[in-house]
Amino acid sequence: MKFSRPEARSWRCPPAPTGARDFHAGLPGYAPTPLTELPALAAELGIGHLFVKDESSRLGLPAFKALGASWAVHRVLERHPGQVTLTTATDGNHGRAVARMARLRGRLAHVFVPHTVPEPAIEAIRAENAQVTVVEGTYDDAVAAAAEADGILVQDMGRPGYEEVPGWIVEGYGTLCHEVDEQLDREPDLVVVPVGVGSFAQAVITHYRGRESRTRLLAVEPDSAACVLESLKAGELRTVPTGDTIMAGLNCGTPSTTSWPYLYNGLDAAVTISEAECAKAMQDLHAQNVHSGPCGAAPLAGLRAMRDEFGHLDTVVLISTEGRP
Repeated sequence: MKFSRPEARSWRCPPAPTGARDFHAGLPGYAPTPLTELPALAAELGIGHLFVKDESSRLGLPAFKALGASWAVHRVLERHPGQVTLTTATDGNHGRAVARMARLRGRLAHVFVPHTVPEPAIEAIRAENAQVTVVEGTYDDAVAAAAEADGILVQDMGRPGYEEVPGWIVEGYGTLCHEVDEQLDREPDLVVVPVGVGSFAQAVITHYRGRESRTRLLAVEPDSAACVLESLKAGELRTVPTGDTIMAGLNCGTPSTTSWPYLYNGLDAAVTISEAECAKAMQDLHAQNVHSGPCGAAPLAGLRAMRDEFGHLDTVVLISTEGRP
């Protein structure tokens, strides 16, 4: 499935706050992740320059989620300096990042996961000294369980009445976009992002739509969990049924309510991909020494599926949000 909104580039939103960038720069072990050029894949796709932002190692974790979790946990603990438990729901990487940041700050974490999350991902969360509860249901069910648990919720999915913490997580993700600005000597024609509930896409949209920019933005989802694309087609938030997918971090049935206005107004296009298309993209990135996991490889598969929709492209950036498991 495909969706396009040609007028998206003219939409503007307020720029994001800048405090998270300085906060991350002061963290032990912080360094910008690589922006790697892929000339062979650029030639295949008829693109002048193709880059991948490789988030396979971010603050000691194998995904970009540490950016949002670290900033949000910092802001939460400014408000609640006592011995609190941080709760969250996850398909894997977000929960591990919250658990890591809780452990580093001497706090407890309770992480809820849907039963479809692979056991190695669950064990990685437990290795951060977190309590893990497996929910016999979907990601949305895990979010509901985390919201009802004792503790302070650190969730990247907004809903009415729960907007501030997801906003901090989005602010944290913005550091990645600032790094891309510093690493590129030109503005990209297109940035391709994988989408779950849409919080990371909101950060990317805010970065480019919060200023004058010609950059187009493409969202990529599994065809088995296309909540954002279905919502875009309907013109309103929709919940879709989800099943199993190798793109576990994108296996979300409902977009974040706080992200929805940005997704609806700021995305130029959205596309869904199959398991086979994702697996092929992952294999091709590995051949270029970019060891993306399935969610991280999804942007390449999405770009292939939408390439003919964009005409001439000089510079494209793929955001590979995770390393391989």
